[in-house]
Amino acid sequence: MTRPGGETKHVVVIGAGIVGVSTGIWLRRSGIPVTLIDRAPPGQGTSYGNAGVLAACSVAPVTAPGLIGKAPRMLMNPDFPLFLRWSYLPKLAPWLVRYLSHANDTDTRRIARGLTPIVADSVEQHHALADGTPAQALVDDSDYSFAYADRAAFEADAYTWQLREEAGFRPVLREGAQLREYEPSLGRDIGCLVSVSDHGFVRDPGGYVGRLAEVFTGMGGTIVTASAEDFDLSGGRIRAVETSAGRFECSDCVIATGVWSKPLMKKLGLNVPLESERGYHIVFENAQNGPRSPIMVASGKFVATPMESGLRCAGIVEFGGLDAGPSRSPLTLLRRQVRRAFPHLEATAEEEWLGHRPAPADSLPLIGEVGETGVFTAFGHHHIGLTGGPKTGRLLAGMLAGTPANIDLAPYAPDRFRA
Repeated sequence: MTRPGGETKHVVVIGAGIVGVSTGIWLRRSGIPVTLIDRAPPGQGTSYGNAGVLAACSVAPVTAPGLIGKAPRMLMNPDFPLFLRWSYLPKLAPWLVRYLSHANDTDTRRIARGLTPIVADSVEQHHALADGTPAQALVDDSDYSFAYADRAAFEADAYTWQLREEAGFRPVLREGAQLREYEPSLGRDIGCLVSVSDHGFVRDPGGYVGRLAEVFTGMGGTIVTASAEDFDLSGGRIRAVETSAGRFECSDCVIATGVWSKPLMKKLGLNVPLESERGYHIVFENAQNGPRSPIMVASGKFVATPMESGLRCAGIVEFGGLDAGPSRSPLTLLRRQVRRAFPHLEATAEEEWLGHRPAPADSLPLIGEVGETGVFTAFGHHHIGLTGGPKTGRLLAGMLAGTPANIDLAPYAPDRFRA
């Protein structure tokens, strides 16, 4: 494919997670040459450790009205899954102020409207990406359920459920015998289960992205193991990406490196308010007596998903930056919450993991071109990276192939953070 004027089109995608690999596949389906660059093998970063849910109804941001008043109590409650490394607070503070400024009804509804086109058709988008490939076998259609202590706890979450219903998702509520019949693994602390249809999950997120990467290379795509370090923007437009493995010339470039995109954006003159929301998971290997489909346990803010290796329980929010190692307290709480929700769970071993969700201060991903540089962004998906990755990749590929989507992309414009 050539650009106007006869220049051959070649795209460099930085980042081999679900967003970058999806972008690469859709670009190759349009016949565009692509080089995918990452310092790690495909699917081994944040895409490896998520809850695996295709959470189509995840349209409500964390910054709901009332969060500012609740946050201090959450931090002080040892049973609430919010943690802060206090030594990191001075560095976190500017981002946190901007983040909390959106904790009002007007902004929450605006953000929900922005998230809906990215996630609401997630299952369809994953099938469009993976069906007919070896990756298809790892995608299951399912309900997605939310476990509450009782009906009152569910009703206390009415604001979020209203946003979900406005996005087209209707919950089915089960209590008593209906609950136990639907999901017998849940303990007696759970008295109300609310399920939403038309969702799904991936049985091995890292393996899924790895298989998709093999699809990409089978289509003629190139994968390079290297760290992106700088851009050649001679004449104001991308000419090449400078990496630890040398220079890669290109006509266009896509930044899809999650929270590690921030320093690359600085080289383009944008100081993106992006923080790591540190997330944890524990895989209970060869698990018995766990749930049959994904369940969000509301009291512990974690998701339990059956996977090939066992039951993965993922969640917890910790702010502490990119450099510090894992904390023990979040993992201890997660174990306690899992045992409370699934008292009969048995496993042969456990695997722990810490990863970094990319959290923009306004809770909306960055999808689009930086000015007229030929550099495009595809990061900042917060909790919805796996869910929204294929749709984001498809949108980016459409922009680059000259077939733009029929949705308003203005809410995701990276230039919204230009000083």
